[in-house]
Amino acid sequence: MPPSYRRPPRFAVGCALAAFAAVLASPAWADPAPSFAELLAQLGQTPATLEAGALSDAAEARVRQARARPNPTIALDAENAFGTGPFSGYANAETTLSISQDLELWGRRTARVNVARAEAGTAALQRDLAIIDAAGRLAQVYADAEAAQRRAALAEESLTLTIADARAALVLVEEGREPLLRGIQGESEAAAARASRDEAVAERDAAFARLTAVAMLAAPVTTIDTSLLDLAPAATFAPPAEAPAVRVAEAQRAAAERRIDVERIRSRPDINASVGVRRYEMEDATALTFGVSMPLPLFDRNRGNIDAAQADFRAADARLLGARQEAQADRAAARARLAASVSRVSAADAGVASAEEAYRLSRIGSEAGRISQLELRVTRAALISARTSAVDARLARVQAEIELARQDGRAPFQGAQ
Repeated sequence: MPPSYRRPPRFAVGCALAAFAAVLASPAWADPAPSFAELLAQLGQTPATLEAGALSDAAEARVRQARARPNPTIALDAENAFGTGPFSGYANAETTLSISQDLELWGRRTARVNVARAEAGTAALQRDLAIIDAAGRLAQVYADAEAAQRRAALAEESLTLTIADARAALVLVEEGREPLLRGIQGESEAAAARASRDEAVAERDAAFARLTAVAMLAAPVTTIDTSLLDLAPAATFAPPAEAPAVRVAEAQRAAAERRIDVERIRSRPDINASVGVRRYEMEDATALTFGVSMPLPLFDRNRGNIDAAQADFRAADARLLGARQEAQADRAAARARLAASVSRVSAADAGVASAEEAYRLSRIGSEAGRISQLELRVTRAALISARTSAVDARLARVQAEIELARQDGRAPFQGAQ
């Protein structure tokens, strides 16, 4: 055999060494991630939910503050003292000690409390929506990490199959049943598969790092043992009366309506009543004082703030209308995508089974010399593509479940078996 035909054995040894190095590179110190259900139970400790809970607590505190009445004002006045003539000392002074109180007429306190309650209700709904969004993000990051792990495993398997096919081609080349070109093509395919494997491993590590950060895990995640991609979507739930986003918009509209009442009441006079005791030093006598004060609404009748509050209400009403329309469309779309993704998973699994059988028969035929290396490469590529499509289909099913769960106001896969 000419010397040029001795290159394939060196190529086969190189492929074997590469495969052995890939096995050694796999992390033996793998730290499995907790299951999605376990991470979901700890969702209350994530920054997003803690922030939403703190904002809700702040709104409740403002309700308590709104119930408080204004503090009274105490005043001490001295007149006719330390002047000239008969008022040169303090003997003729008149000293008044008085206390005044804002009466909060026209329902000022009630309107203030109603606004604070409406804002607290909005904050509570926003907190619930933030928790739902955080659960959806956790599910997405978890599914992305698992999908990246499966893609890395597929890339590793693709490299292994490519090396195995290259070895089979080498045997045929050495036997003179295939030209040297087949060995060169196998070397090129192995190099491409190795590059794809390295890229998939890098994507997997990046996805694991994101999962570690989002789930706030103490140890870095290096593997996922409990699958979310294989988990069937939650059982059918009765559709809620309104989506969470619509309920938030309704609460914002109610708060905007309450603010109109507050601004209208502010246009009315703010009346203060006072009562006190006056001391007359010259007569050595005392007397009571009392009075009522109020501003004259000559220049400021709060019309600008009233108009602004009414405009804010119209804007909130428009947002509510848009939220209802979007929620109805989004829920219908999410249900359709979920149904389609379930069918896609079934079709992808059937495609994987067919591709595996086709590749098995191609290997047998190639080893027997009845099928060319070109056909073997085609069936191998079809197998890897089918398995990748199965991973993508499961990832799409998770995304559809996340969207539908958000419209239902629940965590993804809540109640799934």
